[in-house]
Amino acid sequence: MYFAILYGISHLTRGKADNNTFYRANRKAPWYMVAFGMVGASISGVTFVSVPGMVLTSQMTYLQMCLGFIVGYIAIAFVLLPLYYGLQVTSIYTYLGQRLGNRSYLTGAWFFLISKMTGAAVRFYVVCIILQQFVFDPAGIPFAVNVVVMVILIWLYTRRGGIGTLVFTDSFQTVCLFTALVLIIMAVISQLHLSVGEAVSAIADSRMSRIFVFDDWVSPHNFWKQFLSGAFIAIVMTGLDQDMMQKNLTCKSLRDAQKDMCTYGMAFVPANLLFLALGVLLAMLAGDVTGVKGDQLLPNFIQGAADNNISLAIYHLFILGILAASFSSADSALTALTTSFCVDILRQPDNERLRKRTHIGMCLFFVVFILLFRAVNSTSLIDAIYTIASYTYGPLLGLFTFGLFTRSIPNDRLVPYICIVSPLLCYTLDAIAQQLWGYRFGYELLMLNGLLTFCGLLTTSTSCTRRK
Repeated sequence: MYFAILYGISHLTRGKADNNTFYRANRKAPWYMVAFGMVGASISGVTFVSVPGMVLTSQMTYLQMCLGFIVGYIAIAFVLLPLYYGLQVTSIYTYLGQRLGNRSYLTGAWFFLISKMTGAAVRFYVVCIILQQFVFDPAGIPFAVNVVVMVILIWLYTRRGGIGTLVFTDSFQTVCLFTALVLIIMAVISQLHLSVGEAVSAIADSRMSRIFVFDDWVSPHNFWKQFLSGAFIAIVMTGLDQDMMQKNLTCKSLRDAQKDMCTYGMAFVPANLLFLALGVLLAMLAGDVTGVKGDQLLPNFIQGAADNNISLAIYHLFILGILAASFSSADSALTALTTSFCVDILRQPDNERLRKRTHIGMCLFFVVFILLFRAVNSTSLIDAIYTIASYTYGPLLGLFTFGLFTRSIPNDRLVPYICIVSPLLCYTLDAIAQQLWGYRFGYELLMLNGLLTFCGLLTTSTSCTRRK
């Protein structure tokens, strides 16, 4: 039923089903639907499982980062969106070509493609593992069939309408995601034999509800580290990410896109507060959480409810939430990868046949990546890929910052090398800091990475000119 509704929405919203619809939704998307859908698209299936478990190790300090997100989204709304709308771009990396040069353009696009493919595939892999445990293993269906079927379903409802369809399917999936989340919270409250008011008081009184850390400058949970990192992460992983910005570029006007971005940014604090509140309630219900990993907190509760026949509804709500969260992030990732490869790498934005073939190719790559993760079956590999993906956003930050806030023109031939060396230097500095001082870089590594890239570009600048 769920997939039938998604396909029905895609059929109704596909419009003319040409490249303009696939890439830009004809620039007619209602801003409020874009904003609402982006909230769900930003919450992957991994987030649905992991964020509640954060309270076991870091309390609610993640909200410090969410507050930083708001500052980042305001910067995107009033610095980056006017730039993108002024240039009327389909891919945001076009700006790098116009401002810095062709190799800078290709470097930015390739960094995005590598980062998004690995990151999105790993996130979807983790979700497929969860679905395999709860749905496909009981039915005797192999993991490979699980992956292929899931990716085919995404391809079916995005192949024609592209981003024009995702504006509407993401809104539907956001409704499903938060409906599932709220009902699961109510089910946990019921099992604790509390009223809603009593549950709110219990969460507020819990030691796991601590939000702010001002007294420990070394802690990775220090407020200013989290807040500033949150601002930069929002700018880089939304404002400099084709996946997230492609939806914003479907709005009718710059003013609509700015309203969309600010509304979307404000929604992050209450949305993540719900996930963290669920984590506190689950910890209270479990009682002894010694040895329980954060990622296991919600799945353990769901598995226990299923094994003890407590509530079949809770089980189904969990599956619905996982599907909504994972599909709304994976479908936009595949669409953005298709767009960037056709527009930035192949330079053929108007070739509809090529776009369709590229979309299929990206789906196949997605399946191959996920099955490779399964074959290796190594958590350390997954962690490494997440780390590599996080490093790739630093050079994008450096490239865009250099273009926006200087008038210099770097040596375009050297840009690819600078963008490769900067993450390597960050890795080396992180290793040295751990060895000598026991300090491990956290999210602030992104800012250091961007700064090193910026300095490298500035050092190799051979002339200065006023930006056109």
